[in-house]
Amino acid sequence: MNRFKNEAGKSAITRIGRKNRKKLSSEEVETIFARFQALNPEPATELVHTNSFTLLVAVVLSAQATDAGVNKATKPLFQKVKTPAAMVALGETALSDAIKTIGLYRTKAKNVIALSKALIERHGGEVPRDREGLEALPGVGRKTANVVLNVAFGQETIAVDTHIFRVANRIPLAAGRSPFEVEQGLERVVPPRYRRHAHHWLILHGRYICVARAPKCPICPIADICRFEPKTKSA
Repeated sequence: MNRFKNEAGKSAITRIGRKNRKKLSSEEVETIFARFQALNPEPATELVHTNSFTLLVAVVLSAQATDAGVNKATKPLFQKVKTPAAMVALGETALSDAIKTIGLYRTKAKNVIALSKALIERHGGEVPRDREGLEALPGVGRKTANVVLNVAFGQETIAVDTHIFRVANRIPLAAGRSPFEVEQGLERVVPPRYRRHAHHWLILHGRYICVARAPKCPICPIADICRFEPKTKSA
């Protein structure tokens, strides 16, 4: 959360562009998502998973870690562990060893074992399809729940990570000083037909184009609409 606080602070908001921050029109927002859709009609998470349980585990492990780093650790893990029961049987010590390349791996291993037990005890080993059930699991917060609801169950949720937070404030699609403010703002402005994939379009845009230190404005597909200043001159 500290990263959000830092990026949402006064100096950070100035850094991501307070100049010319006139609100985007509904037509401009429509154009932004139409272009994202044209470039990538079916965006998907980059976290490797085999079912809703392994997705949940991967998202929990991805906190303060890169998707690539998580995938490297979970590739051999998910070949033999695909259910809550198998995860509990594996045990916390073995899981810690399997994910030790991921930051905060001891805490994450403890949470994964605890949530696996909770899934067995409360949900018959199935991942719940509602926010309340997901957020009641150990190590699962709003962002993680939103990812699982969106990716596993096709719900129109938007999980605000640091990439979406940055992009939403820069463009600005939905300026806010906290992830929840940005999430609420995006839910208000994203046209209904784009909500299913809005989460992934914005994440991928922030991960590969609208990067933190030197956004690649010359190759940005929405540079003519984005109000971020000053735009970088070379990619």
